[in-house]
Formats: sequence, C-alpha cells, structure tokens
Amino acid sequence: ESALRNVRLLEELEFFEIKISIKSSDTLTTIAGYRQLAGRTDYPLHIGVTEAGGLIAGTVKSSVALGILLFEGIGDTFRISLTRDPVEEVRVGYELLRSLRIRERGPEMISCPTCGRTRIDLFPLAEEVERHLQTMESNLKVAVMGCVVNGPGEAREADIGIAGGHGVGIIFKKGEIFRKLPEAELLPVFLEELHKMDEERKKQGS
Repeated sequence: ESALRNVRLLEELEFFEIKISIKSSDTLTTIAGYRQLAGRTDYPLHIGVTEAGGLIAGTVKSSVALGILLFEGIGDTFRISLTRDPVEEVRVGYELLRSLRIRERGPEMISCPTCGRTRIDLFPLAEEVERHLQTMESNLKVAVMGCVVNGPGEAREADIGIAGGHGVGIIFKKGEIFRKLPEAELLPVFLEELHKMDEERKKQGS
C-alpha cells in the first residue's frame, strides 16, 4: 500500500516514468510483497533481497526469492545484494539467469561434489578451471569430475571435461575419451584444449 500510495502521488504530478522496488531483507516477505504488487500495477518492478548478507547466505537468500519471482514472470530488473565485491554480485546474477534459462552468457561449469571414488585433488582443480572460464565468452559446457569410472558418463552432455584417476586422468569430449594423461600434465593440456574450443566457438559465433 505504501508503494502504491507513492505511485499515485507521482501520477497526480503527471510523472509516469516509474519503477517500483519494495525490497526486504526477509526472503518470504520479498516473495509475498512482489506477488501482491505484480497483481496491482503494470509499472516495471526492480526486485531484490536487500541486506541479504555475505557470499553464501546472501546468495542463497537472493537465489530463492528472485528465482521464484523470475520463474513466475515477476521482475524487470534485479540486484543480488551481497556484502562482497560487486563483481561477485554480477557473477551470481548471471548464474541465476542461466539456471532459469532466461539469459545464458559465457561457459557453464558442472562438477561433482566428490565421493569415495574420487582419486584426484578436485577442489583446486575445479577452482583453477573456473578461474579460466571467467575470461571466456562462448557458450561451452565444461565438466570437472572426480573419477574416470563415472565422470564421462555422468557428464556426457559436456562439450569438454576432465576426470582424475590413480596418478592419471582423462580429458573427454561429449562423453568420449579424448586423451589419457599423467596427473601432472592433465590440467595444462586440458586448459589448452579448453581455450582452443573457446576460440573455435567464438569464430562460429556461438
């Protein structure tokens, strides 16, 4: 009601270039508020969970609220609000849009959470691959998997992937093994192939 009352005041002054935001720091309040507002006005809405918190808590709260609203077609612009470098806010925002298939920008990385079959130090490997992906623009799907047994099969939709073993690892493309290498050579060769594929995609305009 407060937002609509302010809208009416602006309309009385014949000002109609309006965008409405009623952000809250509570996830459920944000969802409920924008649902009500969307049914009562045609003005564009700027959505977001304000003062959401740090990287983990803020990402979760914002993704839940904004994901639901965007899936329902509510919201014209949004901000991910984090107590973090604004660059991280933008990255989370793009990933949210990608997960809803609203806008896909740059490569997507999928990686396993590790299990008893993991035979490689996966965490730094995934971080290094992700760091390189941030410099790329082509629409690639990249997989980082912990074992050669299930990795290629579980990530068969990936354009290119890497999986570790007992001192060795494989690079695979679309689920098919491309190369088998000693663990020490695995990451450099993989990154070389990844950048080649990125350049090819850019030339193709995809």
